[in-house]
Amino acid sequence: MTDRRLLLAIDLDGDGAHPAAWRHSGRPPAQTLTAAALRRVVGNVEAAGFALATFDDAPLPPSRTHDAAGRLEAGTRAAFAATLTHRIGLAPTLHTTTTEPFHLATQLASLDHASRGRAAWVVGAAGTEDDLATIGAQAPAREAVRREAADVVEVTRLLWDSWQDDAVIRDVATGRYLDPGRVHHVNYTGERFTVAGPLITPRPPQGQVVVLAPAELELDAHADVVLVGEPDTGALARRAERAREAGAALVFAEIEVVLDAGEPGTRRLAALDAATPWPGSGRPRYTGPASGLVDLLVSLAPVVDGVRLHPAVLATDLPVLAGDVLPALAATGLHAAPEPGATLRTTLGLSRPANRFAVAASTTA
Repeated sequence: MTDRRLLLAIDLDGDGAHPAAWRHSGRPPAQTLTAAALRRVVGNVEAAGFALATFDDAPLPPSRTHDAAGRLEAGTRAAFAATLTHRIGLAPTLHTTTTEPFHLATQLASLDHASRGRAAWVVGAAGTEDDLATIGAQAPAREAVRREAADVVEVTRLLWDSWQDDAVIRDVATGRYLDPGRVHHVNYTGERFTVAGPLITPRPPQGQVVVLAPAELELDAHADVVLVGEPDTGALARRAERAREAGAALVFAEIEVVLDAGEPGTRRLAALDAATPWPGSGRPRYTGPASGLVDLLVSLAPVVDGVRLHPAVLATDLPVLAGDVLPALAATGLHAAPEPGATLRTTLGLSRPANRFAVAASTTA
């Protein structure tokens, strides 16, 4: 047994991470987009004891070879899941390149309120010509995309602090709902936008929504969690150390999985690839029995704080994860389900940040 915990996240986009997942889901493609399908998978993931569920997204709809049913906007899916769950964190992918920063900050603050402190954000930065054409813009250079992502994360954090925790006073005697002296303009100027603020939503219950950033965006200094997909443990350890030195509190490894389930994972993967090949993403891909995945996760525990799993086919891989992998990790002491009612920050071991405007006011008083 060990006192260390390996935090476990899982991505719930569509029928699974493999582009042919919908062909092997056991249901008609149109059922992917139903409320019942989302309710079922989110309920199963929370019951299994995952700390966090993420919802992938992109400005463009998936092609028919990926998901014949299409995709619902990730923020909408997370908001729906907030009403059905009690302990799992919920993290939609929202893109800094195609979403106004003010609207993005508002949406995530609202999700944190709806979930009672379980919201997170996977920072997306789609930057192709086709992606930007969805908002009538031209694609900037990749470095400009990265800089804009950093600006958006920075101003979003400012906007979450634009209401102090005690801004809402509900003073019946004077008819005042809030104290305007505790609501602040942020007056932020980025490279491609300006935001005056304040937000139209009170400060999130967590103070700051948990920010997850893929390592390739190089937002280590701005993120709570850096998502790393290095191919081997040595490279993963080096990248994790750089992220922590830059200020990231946590590092999660990214792993795609195709598990033995009725037939060997290698055979399942071959059948999936025969329909639509699964291109390499840079993430390591595990194929095989549940016991081998458990061994892999145990070996990663000294290197990273958590793992985000990308099951090839949710209908097939999730029951194996829930029935075999997570219980085996719990037996080693590496895994424990979140406590009901806990905020995501509590589950992840992150403190609740002080409000920067309140801190500034106290130091100048």
